[in-house]
Amino acid sequence: MTQQTAPGRAPEPSLADPCAEREPAGERLRADGPGDGPGLDVFLSGQVFMDMIFTGLPGLPPPGTEIVTDGLGSAPGGVANIAVAMSRLGLRVGLAAPFGDDMFGAYLWRTLAEQEGVDLGMSRLVRGWSTPVTVSMAYDSDRSMVTFAKPVPGPLDDLGGPPPDARACFVDVDRPVPAWAAGMRARGALVFGDLGWDQTGAWPAEVLDRLAHVDVFLPNAAEAMAYTRTATPAEAAAALAERVPVVVVKRGGDGAIAIDSASGERAEVGALPVRALDPTGAGDVFAAGFVFATLAGLPLAERLRFANLCAGLSVRHRSGSLGSPCWGEIAAFGESGEVPESVLAEYAFVVPFIPDTADDSPVRAEPTLRKEH
Repeated sequence: MTQQTAPGRAPEPSLADPCAEREPAGERLRADGPGDGPGLDVFLSGQVFMDMIFTGLPGLPPPGTEIVTDGLGSAPGGVANIAVAMSRLGLRVGLAAPFGDDMFGAYLWRTLAEQEGVDLGMSRLVRGWSTPVTVSMAYDSDRSMVTFAKPVPGPLDDLGGPPPDARACFVDVDRPVPAWAAGMRARGALVFGDLGWDQTGAWPAEVLDRLAHVDVFLPNAAEAMAYTRTATPAEAAAALAERVPVVVVKRGGDGAIAIDSASGERAEVGALPVRALDPTGAGDVFAAGFVFATLAGLPLAERLRFANLCAGLSVRHRSGSLGSPCWGEIAAFGESGEVPESVLAEYAFVVPFIPDTADDSPVRAEPTLRKEH
């Protein structure tokens, strides 16, 4: 949401909490755990982007042409996608990231820290560095993106000190797994890993060697098949299961496949049957749901269903990270009649995690910097 401001000044975001029930949800998850546990549920580091999301497009504009659309959203992107999604589920999330000292950097810091409840105690402000920006053009239930990013001054994963205590951490394996993650794993934290698209098209197999330091790997189907040189998501999942205890291959609108090598479990669950308006960040929302369900101790198939539920609810909004569902939206799932009762029955296991304070008419953060008149 935005506030009106004087001419010539940047609009200030409204920092009202869109998920007022997030803390009780996290407490309920931890009720089954031993003792008080560490100070955070999940810790992660990475780069935060300013996401500008154009929606309602019939397609990409051909060269020399212009398309006018009435859909534009702005939201924290990059590593913030999963940080926001996890925090909205009630997880205590710590993020270490550099922030530019420009208008976008100030917006991102305030939105994450004050609106979304993400702990930025190990993040840093970088003077003279421009905030990275990604423009996402959503059309036909997919999107194309253009990114501006200057190199981050200093090592991205240098925390400047020891990492905080957490039950889990999240890393990108398209770069070397940071030493702090290995240290957290040695102290009992679960390491969740994902990776981005290889712009070079080389898909080097040595990237998969980093999975030796990961407990749960969550690539999408295209990435998984490219790195494993396989022809189907199922083949890719089987190949990756030889390298990592738990692998989840995300298949977008076709759902997901997961294999737990330790228990021998294998699960395949379809996507939530909803109309997708904007898939931006849906993979990160899926991952956040899987992290929550894993920490909650759910069986593999239910972890997949909960992750699909969170991702499915997010794509119904044109919003990127700020379209991540709160518990109020999860509580209201199915009230609109979008899905049949037979599908709803498969999600009955979610009910015990819904806080008593969850409202079936949740307040949603408006993902835009646009000044309203």
